[in-house]
Amino acid sequence: MDNLLKIDNGETVKRSDIPQLSFDVFRRELLDFAVNGGQIVHYFAYEDDGVLKVMAVLRNDDGLYVTGSDVAETYHALTADCEKFHMFEREIAEQYGVRPYDHPWLKHVRYHANYRNREDVFGNDYSQDIPGNYDYFPVEGEAIHEVAVGPVHAGIIEPGHFRFQCIGEEVLHLEIQLGYQHRGVEKMMLEVPRKRMPVIVEGIAGDTAIGHSLCYAQAIESLGSVAVDEGARIVRSIALELERIANHTGDLGALSGDVAFNPPAAYFGRLRGEFLNLLMVLSGNRFGKGLVRPGGVAYSMGQEQRQLLIDKIKETKPEVEHVCDLLFTAHTVQARFDLTGTVDRETAEKLGLVGYSGRASGLAYDARVSFPTECYAGLPANMNNKTDGDVASRATVRREEIEHSFLLIETLLAKNVETESVLAGECKLAPSSFVVTINEGWRGEISHCLLTGAGGEILRYKVKDPSFHNWTGLAMSLRNQGISDFPLCNKSFNLSYCGFDL
Repeated sequence: MDNLLKIDNGETVKRSDIPQLSFDVFRRELLDFAVNGGQIVHYFAYEDDGVLKVMAVLRNDDGLYVTGSDVAETYHALTADCEKFHMFEREIAEQYGVRPYDHPWLKHVRYHANYRNREDVFGNDYSQDIPGNYDYFPVEGEAIHEVAVGPVHAGIIEPGHFRFQCIGEEVLHLEIQLGYQHRGVEKMMLEVPRKRMPVIVEGIAGDTAIGHSLCYAQAIESLGSVAVDEGARIVRSIALELERIANHTGDLGALSGDVAFNPPAAYFGRLRGEFLNLLMVLSGNRFGKGLVRPGGVAYSMGQEQRQLLIDKIKETKPEVEHVCDLLFTAHTVQARFDLTGTVDRETAEKLGLVGYSGRASGLAYDARVSFPTECYAGLPANMNNKTDGDVASRATVRREEIEHSFLLIETLLAKNVETESVLAGECKLAPSSFVVTINEGWRGEISHCLLTGAGGEILRYKVKDPSFHNWTGLAMSLRNQGISDFPLCNKSFNLSYCGFDL
């Protein structure tokens, strides 16, 4: 561990304090850390004075660590020895045109020309429709057939392609291909005025506006030495929990619909609207956009807003409990949820699953407990009682999280602290520095990583949505399942296309 710098969540450190290792030592350190139970928060490349460098942010039960290295145009892929680096190395190859040799499944993540105008390591011509030209992984055999779904879907959802290799009704392999709406968010964050950045981060994943804007605000506050008062932290924490409740409630309704149990689907859909309306009470927007800003919050929470929240939580809490009882006690539902789409603990750990997807498979990690921000250090942790890795477990974890979020919101509202609208000005960021922020969004670990140059300008802005970890988990959940189980498995994960397609 001598070659890793231990850091705190949201702590600004000088880049010169981060160990810069030879790549052989860097590779060995990362593999030792990962194979001994550690997980990867970030592993990305960036250019500094014409030199291509890589940086890794790692976590385990003891804390958070960072280290870095220079990287050559070709290097021995870490994925060859540890699956946890799989997506990260594909992303580095695509963004910077370096080739990780011995990578077992090197292909595009988002389909864009690399940032350095180098020859494409995948051999693609970007004047063509690259996603449409992609050669999907085939399974050979006389009885094998393929089923292709998307990228254009029947519902009003974002584009993504699912290629099922089946024998009869059984899925042998599912390949998921995204990247159809790559927006260039990370590059955009280096080019736009600072005042536009909060609007951009709120749109990284529209259903996670609070989670992503919180990571951004905390990073700017740390780099700019901006203090945030207790009232603003309370409002931010309440908003993050309301976002969690709204999305879990909506997804439990969608799961009800997928097994044709319509009464809970209707009730949950109505209740989701109630919680979105509470976000509107806090921010004037049903998705919480415009609320979280560097320095605090853009809207005050007075006694009127506090009482509206208290009354509505008191009203809806028993309603949610009753509808959950209806859903989880129905034998027909249990028959469809139990043992469907199972991802065992070993697989979940190898893939680095996060959030409810990881906790349902027995990975207890919750960033609110391991790396608490805002008010979470003084709040009780959640417990998960069903961790079999199947649809039933993912649904049950969501139910438990809704109940826990109610408790947290009630605890925070009871503090009765006045909250005023407080925003930071155009603060100067610490030069030649680094900060990483982590929050437990409703899907799981969200993290933003910022590096500044000698003048305090942002040199690299790295974003990671929890879906970046978890899409491969969905693919594994379909192994040896009936293809008709795909909608149920898909909704039990409910991952973000746009959070992935940065």
